[in-house]
Amino acid sequence: MQPFVIPLSGLAQGGTQFDWRADGTFFGNSGNSEILAADLGVTVHVEKSMRFFGVDGTITGKVTVLCDRCLEELELPVDTGFKLSVKFGEGAETADAGDREIVMIPEGSQELDLSQFVYDYTCISLPMRRVHPEGECNPEALKYLSTEESAGDAPSAGSPFAALKDILK
Repeated sequence: MQPFVIPLSGLAQGGTQFDWRADGTFFGNSGNSEILAADLGVTVHVEKSMRFFGVDGTITGKVTVLCDRCLEELELPVDTGFKLSVKFGEGAETADAGDREIVMIPEGSQELDLSQFVYDYTCISLPMRRVHPEGECNPEALKYLSTEESAGDAPSAGSPFAALKDILK
């Protein structure tokens, strides 16, 4: 069985649990160049009731991205989840109903692929600004980001802007 795929046709009434792992290969195959490595556990509990499937998933672990400040690797924790109500109907659409997303799948579908949900919920759980805690960035990279020169001071001789200091004269 493929990871993140639930076989709907053979699923027994009641609850069933699935456990998977997601690594850097999963994100690389999804076209994500921001997540360099990952070690995530994905647990999904599926509740089948006639023609309705309740899917509750949790994603926990860590991912490695580049620090926005020093461009060194940064490990971030991931602890998120999703709740889906899966129903059979015309076409394939997604809607929102309170705390659950409603997912309509075509009649006769044999399986439900959760790969896109795992990918999306992991990515949106990450902070917008991804930086090391204060003092943990690469000091070699930080020396190039120094803001010691104020806008009114003349640029130092080693600055690439030194040649422009006389442009306004």
